[in-house]
Amino acid sequence: MALITKKEIEELEGIHSESCISIFIPTHRAGEEVLKGKDILLLKNQLKEVKSKLEQEEMGPREIDTLIAPIQELLDDSEFWRHQSDGLAIFRSDSFLKKYTLPVHFKAFNYLANGFYLKPVLPMFTGDGNFYVLALELENVRLYEQTRHSIVEVVVDDLIPSRMEDRVGYDYEPKSLQYKSGADAQGRAMYHGHAEGDRNRKNEIARYFRAIDKGLMTLLKDDNKPMIVASQDYLFSIYKDENSYQHLLDNPINCNLSETDKLLLHEMAWEKVAPIFDEERKEKVETFRQYDSTGRTSSEIEHVVLAALDGKIDTLFIQNSADIYGIYDPEKRFVRVDEDLLPSSVSLLNKVAIKTFLNGGKVYLLEKDEMPNPYSKVNALYRY
Repeated sequence: MALITKKEIEELEGIHSESCISIFIPTHRAGEEVLKGKDILLLKNQLKEVKSKLEQEEMGPREIDTLIAPIQELLDDSEFWRHQSDGLAIFRSDSFLKKYTLPVHFKAFNYLANGFYLKPVLPMFTGDGNFYVLALELENVRLYEQTRHSIVEVVVDDLIPSRMEDRVGYDYEPKSLQYKSGADAQGRAMYHGHAEGDRNRKNEIARYFRAIDKGLMTLLKDDNKPMIVASQDYLFSIYKDENSYQHLLDNPINCNLSETDKLLLHEMAWEKVAPIFDEERKEKVETFRQYDSTGRTSSEIEHVVLAALDGKIDTLFIQNSADIYGIYDPEKRFVRVDEDLLPSSVSLLNKVAIKTFLNGGKVYLLEKDEMPNPYSKVNALYRY
C-alpha cells in the first residue's frame, strides 16, 4: 500500500487555482459496507456538496462537469472500490487529480478554496508513527516504511546489496575446521582454524553490513525517522557496530525472518516503537504547559499563523475536527479571522499545520480534552 510522502505533501501544498477540491471519506477494506456500496454513497454525497459550492461561486455547468468528471468516474469503478483501506483522500484542480487510499480513518468532509486541505493526512507522520524497519538476513535484506496502520517496502534499487554473496562473493562461509596438524599429549588430533574461521566470518558479515549502511545513508541521509532492525540477535550485534544512521533504535526485533510474514513483522515492530511515539507526544504536551504564558508558546491564531510562516514552531497541537477560517498576508504581517469559510478566506489551521510540518515541526491532531490548553483550538510550542 503506497503511503503519501512528505515530498507529495509539499507538491500538493504548492498547487493553487481558483477551485481546488479536497474530499475525504472513511472507507472499508471488506464487509457489508463494501458489498452494499456505502463508501461509494459517501463519495457521491460529498461530490454533490462540492457541486453545490461551485454553483454558489457562479461557475458554469459545463465547467463544473469538466472539473468533477474524474471524481465522478470513480463512482462506477468497481475495481477501485475493491482495494480500499481506512480512508480515501482526493485532490482535484483544473489540471490536477490525485487520490490516496490511506490507513487513516477520515471524517467525511470536503473543502473548496484556492489550495488543498491537507491537515487530515498528517497523522500518517505523527502520533500514529512513521518509521523504518530493516529486515536483516544474510540472504535477503529489505527496508520497510511503517506506520501504526501500514507497512510498505521501500524501493532501494541497487543502493543496498540484497544478499551477502553480492558483497563478499559466493565463497563467503569459511569451514569451521580447516586443517589437522599433529596430535596433543594424549594422542588426539589437533584442529586449527575454528576461531580464525569465526573471525573471518564475522569480518565478512561486517563488510556486508558496512555496504548496507552506506546504501542506507545515501537513501536516508536527510531523514530523521526512527529505524528498528528485525534480525537474529547475533546479526544485530554486528550491524549496530557498523551503523551510522543516527536514529537507529537499540531494541531490535529478535526473530527468524524466514518464519515471519509481513503482517506479523508489522505487528511486532509497532509493539516496539509505539511507546516512543506516545512518549514524545506526552513530553511535548508537558513542555508546552511548562512554558505556557511565556514567549515560548501561543494559543492565539493570529500569532500562530505568523510563527508558522516564519518556521518558528517546534510542535503544533490542533483540536481534531475543529477549524478557524480567515485570511493572511505574509508581507504585511496581517491575519484576519472570519466566522465562516468565505470565498476570500482559507482554513488558517490547515495553513499552520502544513507550514509547521514542512518546516520540520511536529503536528498533533488531538481531542479537546487532550490539548495542552483546551480553551483554544490551536496551541503552538516555539523552537525559541
